[in-house]
Amino acid sequence: MTLGSLIDEILPLTNPSTTTDGNEFQIVEVLLVNDRGPDRSDEVIRQLASAHDFIRPLWLSRNFGQHPATLAGMASSSGDWIVTMDEDGQHEPSAIGDLLDTALNRGSQLVYAKPVNPPPHGVVRNVSSRLAKWVFAKFLSREHQANFQSYRLILGEIGRSVAAYSGTGVFLDVALGWVAGPAATCPVRLRLESDRPSGYSSQRLLGHFWRLVVSNGTRPLRLVSALGALFSFCGLGFAIYLVAIHFGNGSTPQGWVSTMIVILVSTGAILFCLGVIAEYLGVAVSMAMGKPLYLIVSDPKDGPLGESAPDQP
Repeated sequence: MTLGSLIDEILPLTNPSTTTDGNEFQIVEVLLVNDRGPDRSDEVIRQLASAHDFIRPLWLSRNFGQHPATLAGMASSSGDWIVTMDEDGQHEPSAIGDLLDTALNRGSQLVYAKPVNPPPHGVVRNVSSRLAKWVFAKFLSREHQANFQSYRLILGEIGRSVAAYSGTGVFLDVALGWVAGPAATCPVRLRLESDRPSGYSSQRLLGHFWRLVVSNGTRPLRLVSALGALFSFCGLGFAIYLVAIHFGNGSTPQGWVSTMIVILVSTGAILFCLGVIAEYLGVAVSMAMGKPLYLIVSDPKDGPLGESAPDQP
């Protein structure tokens, strides 16, 4: 269990502190979310909450998964800024000041830690993670943001709003991208995990990637429409080519050329129609996931991003 050592590292930051760039901040609360795990976390959380006034435990009715647990913590927070981090020892609390400096210097509502060293996992998992993020950035994300990480700094009112409207199955970082401005990144060195075995099996990691794809609504299905249009153009182009050969030298190509043309054109039309239908379904999908039409926030000059506002992650 690593919660105790993590709280020991956070403890000095519960007093007024100063970042490298001279920004003052203070951690006013630490929310520990218990999702009914099998590792006696509940007993440790009770002990830590009794020993420290700044710790607030949250008790979920069952194990819903990492993203729902994170959203529950964000919804229950009260600070100007929200920091999400794992308790397995990878994320150094001392980097919180650097995340805050990045947010204030760039005026960013969302800052992700960007590891400067390879993540302390196996080669296969690291390569798969990079590939998944590359696919997300190139084909799924409008913002082309591929640096999302579980160690993040979020403007408080943005984080609480996201936690309020996010529906079942939505990928947290996709939901943040719906309303937050361009995300910034901050170089952070990851530490080795504790000796506790990872709770993420290959099946669960694949499930995370699939939820990432589905959370983007109909954007992946637009590729199906594009593929259908490509098939149709190939079929029409092939037909024009055969007609040109026939009238050019009078020869007729052998084989089931007409069947090939019909298959290409009809397959393209079917795929294109599926993409159009998916656009209509996308409206219902967005509503089910809780994607908002807009989000009202306070004047940036009067909030944590303002020059005279207090900065409390």
